[in-house]
Amino acid sequence: MSVASAFERASSEGRAALVGYLPAGFPSVEGGISALRTMVDSGCDVIEVGLPYSDPVMDGPTIQAAAQRALEGGVRTSDVLRTVEAVATTGVPVLVMTYWNPVDRYGVARFAADLAGAGGAGLITPDLTPDSGAEWIAVADAHDLDKVFLVAPSSTDERVALTTSACRGFVYAAAVMGVTGARTTTSGLAEPLVARSKAAIAAAGAATPVAVGLGVSTRAQAAEVASYADGVIVGSAFVRCLLDHDDATQAQGALGALTDELARGARGE
Repeated sequence: MSVASAFERASSEGRAALVGYLPAGFPSVEGGISALRTMVDSGCDVIEVGLPYSDPVMDGPTIQAAAQRALEGGVRTSDVLRTVEAVATTGVPVLVMTYWNPVDRYGVARFAADLAGAGGAGLITPDLTPDSGAEWIAVADAHDLDKVFLVAPSSTDERVALTTSACRGFVYAAAVMGVTGARTTTSGLAEPLVARSKAAIAAAGAATPVAVGLGVSTRAQAAEVASYADGVIVGSAFVRCLLDHDDATQAQGALGALTDELARGARGE
């Protein structure tokens, strides 16, 4: 299933899609694959696999801690691709979320080819903008990969129009200013940003869905976001769930329960 199809199915069911994130190699490569499969079984419609990076300037302490553990465990880009391949067998679309430097070092064309070969759906690039990403856009199109760029509350209308027109799969609306992390309340900046993004998409004659990320951690927050966005993105809350449970069986159970709660929120329950 493609990312577009996953969003279309959710929309046809009168709900938002739930997009779940974990970094590859956390708590181990195999443990991460098992955790992501649990998230799929418990209600995630789309999966984001993070590529751990040594200089995660946009990540909050929770995701930094998980990425550091993965790096200390020796995770490599090949492990990220292996994770993508393993999770893609569930039939749920799998995107890689990564800073640009590791892709550039790996080789942009090679990365696109290997990601497509692993069954990956595309790439989310938080620190790459469309106007500086011509090489990636070209190879992504050549391999039929989705390109997910970010818009933020600080984005001008011109920047929103540029970014949304370059996206395929969905538009990632960063709901808060600052680094990632679960929050006790959702940002009041999110809904206006989604509205601006949807207006730009409609003006271009497109229908790209818009998903909101950065901060969602509870069923109520997911339901709030689902009331105006096409997708609810959750990362830090899933990571924190695993960090808080040393026992693997307990961790999987807690992760499944959290995913189910967030999926209920995405359904507006």
